[in-house]
Parts: sequence; structure tokens; C-alpha cells
Amino acid sequence: MTQTFSLLFYIKGKCHNPFVPVPIYMRITVDGKRSEMSTARKIDPEKWDAKAGRMRGNTQEASELNHYLDMIRAKINKIHYQFIESEKPFTARQIKERYLQKDQRFKMLMEVFEEHNRQMKSLVGKEYALGTWKRYNTTFKHTREFLKTEYRRDDIPMMEVDLRFINRFDYFLKFTKECNHNSSLKYINNFKKIIRMGVANDWIQKDPFYNFKAKFKWVDREYLTREELERLINYEVTVPRMGIVKDMFVFCCFTGLAYIDVKKLTPNNIVKHIDGSLWIQSARQKTRSKLGIPLLPTALEIIEKYEDHPKVVNGDCVIPVLSNQRSNAYLKEIADICGITKHLTTHLARHTFATTVTLSNGVPIETVGKLLGHRNLRATQHYAKIVNKKVADDMAALKNVLNLRKPQKETPRPQNRFLSSGE
Repeated sequence: MTQTFSLLFYIKGKCHNPFVPVPIYMRITVDGKRSEMSTARKIDPEKWDAKAGRMRGNTQEASELNHYLDMIRAKINKIHYQFIESEKPFTARQIKERYLQKDQRFKMLMEVFEEHNRQMKSLVGKEYALGTWKRYNTTFKHTREFLKTEYRRDDIPMMEVDLRFINRFDYFLKFTKECNHNSSLKYINNFKKIIRMGVANDWIQKDPFYNFKAKFKWVDREYLTREELERLINYEVTVPRMGIVKDMFVFCCFTGLAYIDVKKLTPNNIVKHIDGSLWIQSARQKTRSKLGIPLLPTALEIIEKYEDHPKVVNGDCVIPVLSNQRSNAYLKEIADICGITKHLTTHLARHTFATTVTLSNGVPIETVGKLLGHRNLRATQHYAKIVNKKVADDMAALKNVLNLRKPQKETPRPQNRFLSSGE
């Protein structure tokens, strides 16, 4: 069904004094029924062209007013086209309300963020890792604090988020929350997902992240050298709980598993390969990518060591592990005892596997990426850069040694002419 539509600008009210401005109104007509509203502009009646619905003349005042009216006309026409595309009957009042945005409630930023996190939490263990939800929850808290501190508000419409908002939030994270560059950017990327949801659902007209440019800074990832790893393996632990932490760390050094993946590992994940060797078959908790890891002798020894542990016997795990926080506390103590100055954490074992155990021993980078469960090679190349740096450092040290061994040229001693002449 075709509906008639027209738009008219006119001045409303007359004044006895021709120089007293009167308001300009807009009239929307659909199927002969009208709906009117003010344009929030006034004009001297003598300057108004009723037939054209515009201000007469080419002055700056006329250009600015006519441009403003053209913008209103364009918006009304766009709304009219939207109603036509919906193929549903509409009225002049509906067009007016859509223009005034009275027919829709603004989507509020923190409401959308909170709902997103609520849904994510319900999918922890199915589609998301617990750590992922925790990071988004922390981002939510930082955003809420930012709004209260900088805007003195509990929430804002999503459409008010612009590039200036993002830059201020980035500064807030770095200055007020004292986040380093990369940590700040991770929070910003979490926030970006919420904004992109708003763009996809037409709650935001323009993506405020379009002109936001930021890159992660290169950070050297610590790992244990071969000597440090051997020192830790040979350390005899007397405290049982500390021994469990040490064995878990070494196991990760020779499998590349993250802490959470070791914790979730069960005897069912240990399978016999076609060649008779034992492999770990599981999936990374972080990315859900499949893992297939051949068990090296050191890792096998640790598994066999805990075969009679009650938790292993019950099928709950392959090796018993403490909490991540407690493990890291014990690792700090172990590092001090072993004379390791690096900040020892459960995740440093994964870095050690990638560098010292595999890449430094000639394992191809593609294979290392597969063992680590990386979805693309870019993540693995980070470790390759570390190994290349180590090669450069080792070669520089070798050059120094070779220079020391190089025989020095003897400086010819000046002859005494008196002795040489026999005098």
C-alpha cells in the first residue's frame, strides 16, 4: 500500500512589527494527516520565502539557516525511507517521534556491558574461560569508576561514546589506575567489543574506534636458560607441597601446558600414539584449540611419580596441583633457593618450553606453534624473536672469547746500535 508523504517548513504566528522574529515550524503530512513541530529557529518574516520554505538571499545568515533546514529535511527523508523499507503502515506522528527519538529508549553503556558480562559468566567452561570473564569484569569496574570520576555519572547512552571518550579512558587507565601500556590496551580492546556490539545493533551511528590507533609494545618474555632449568630440576625439595609445585612447573616446562590446562588434565587425556608413545590429547582452556603433545621422558617421570596419589587414583588429575596463587608463592621461594633471579611464575614454564626446550633445540616454529595450541603463527614468532636475540648474544660472547684467544702481535724491540756493532 502506497502512502502519501510531504514535508513543509513555514513560519508560525505574525507580529505587527515586521522586524520581530517568528518561529519556523516543520509540518509532516502522511495520507493527509499532519504532525507539526518547531525547528528551534526564528526568522524575520520579511526575509522568509513561503513558497520555497527557505530564507531569501545569499547572506551568511541565510546560508547557515537554509543549511540547517536542509539537514532536518534529509533526516526526515531518511526516516521516511526506513518506514517504507519496513513495509509497515506508518503515520506522520511516528515519523516525528522517530526524529525526536521518542520511539526508542537509548541503550545505556553500563547496562549493555553488565548484560554482556552476565551472559559471558553463564558460558564459562562452555565457550569462555574463567580468566576471560574476569578480565571483562575488571574492565567493567574500570569503566564504571571512570564514568564516576570523569563524568560524575553512573551511566551514559552508548551514542555519547566518541573518540574523545576513548582517549580519556585510555589516559585514566594509565594515569589513575597505573596500568602499563599493554595492560591498558587489553582493557581498551575489551571495551571495544561492547562498543562494536552497539554499532552492529544501530545503537551507535558511527564507530568511535575508527580513528583510534594503538599497538602493543614489544615485551621480552622471561624464560629459564638450560643451566637454570637443570639447576631447578636437580634441586632436592624436602617440603612435600613445595615438591608438588616444583614438579608441576617442570612438567609444564616439558609439555608447554598452561597452569589451567595442567589442572584440568585427567588420565583420559593421556593416550597411546600409533607408534606406541604416550601423548597428551586435550584442548586449551583459553582458546579451545586442540592439543597433541608427545610426552618427553622428564614429563613421563613426573606422571609416574604421582601414579599412587589419591587424586590421581580417583581419576581427578594426572598430577596434583595447588592453587595458582599458592604455586607462584612457592615458585618465588624455589627461585631464591636455586639462585634464579627471574620472576618465576607458572606461566614462565610455558615460555621455557617454547624457547629453551624446543626452538633452541631446532624444533621448527610451525611444530612449536602446534604444540602450544596457537591458532596462528604470529603468536609463536614472538618466541622465535627471543631465541634469535639469544643467538645474537651468544655469538657476541663467542666473538669476545675468540678475540681473547687471538695471539697478540709482538711489537719489534728497537735494536741498540752500539751492541749490534760490537762496540
